Amino acid sequence: MVKVNEYFDGKVKSLVVNSNEGKKTVGVMEPGEYEFDTDTRETMSVLAGAMSVYLAEYDEWEEFGPGSSFDVPAKSKFKIKIAMDTAYLCEYK
Repeated sequence: MVKVNEYFDGKVKSLVVNSNEGKKTVGVMEPGEYEFDTDTRETMSVLAGAMSVYLAEYDEWEEFGPGSSFDVPAKSKFKIKIAMDTAYLCEYK
């Protein structure tokens, strides 16, 4: 059975993929601003659209478009601003 995650009143949705390489989610974010907490290290890749990301360790916003990715440390928070529907892949390490 496919597990669906839904956050922020349905504006962020993802499907869980369990593979030999570990847990991954693939999803879509609608326009808005979001803040996430991490338990494990994550690598987020933008598949379509774009996102502006704030990581406290760098203390700045950075833009990511299709084909780009960024790492988020375990036990941390990060903020995302979305201006258009954006598809992503998140890999949990």
